[in-house]
Amino acid sequence: MKAYIRAVFAILWKDFLLEIRAKEVVTPVLVFALLVAITFNFVFGTQPALVAVVASGTLWVSFTFAGVLGLGRAFALEKERGGLDGLTLTPVSRDALYLGKLLSAFLFMLAVEVVMLPVISILFDLPLVLPALWLVVVLATLGFAAVGTVFSALAASTRAREVLLPVLFFPIVLPVIIAAVESTSAILRGDGWSQYARWVGLTAAFDAVFIVVSAALFQFTLGE
Repeated sequence: MKAYIRAVFAILWKDFLLEIRAKEVVTPVLVFALLVAITFNFVFGTQPALVAVVASGTLWVSFTFAGVLGLGRAFALEKERGGLDGLTLTPVSRDALYLGKLLSAFLFMLAVEVVMLPVISILFDLPLVLPALWLVVVLATLGFAAVGTVFSALAASTRAREVLLPVLFFPIVLPVIIAAVESTSAILRGDGWSQYARWVGLTAAFDAVFIVVSAALFQFTLGE
């Protein structure tokens, strides 16, 4: 068990060091997310009647497209540098490889979101310290990374990976995006827990199911 955990964190540490040295994933993704958020702010403004819907939509459009860009970029770099082939040769289980890549994708996306949330708060004049909002962000990001890790690895082995990844990925992850938008809108409106608890529960269930399923299928993805 200790060897398994060490393998997971070794992969996570490798990705962390590569990002610190090269800054080829988080920085472009953050810039893209900021541009999307600022553009939406100019388009929709900050009308009180629309701010909860517009802010939640802006938040998750920024996170979703930035996340796809980041996942695709990370695995493309692995493929170009031979890292993906090297990972398949390591004497560790494929589900450990998956969990390591999942954790790195999750933490990279979360780092972008930690920067983006205050920006959204300023642009739309919304409160930032909302524990329920942070819970939704963490759960939705975990589900996003769980599915995205598998499809990004699959798409990295194809020539049309920029097109293939969104086509494969969005239909599967759509329940998480819808649940995140609905939950965020309810939280920003000031609704009670009962108004969005079912959406949070859906996200948590999605995370649990797809982490298990994706870990089991990851070996076949690498085999492609």
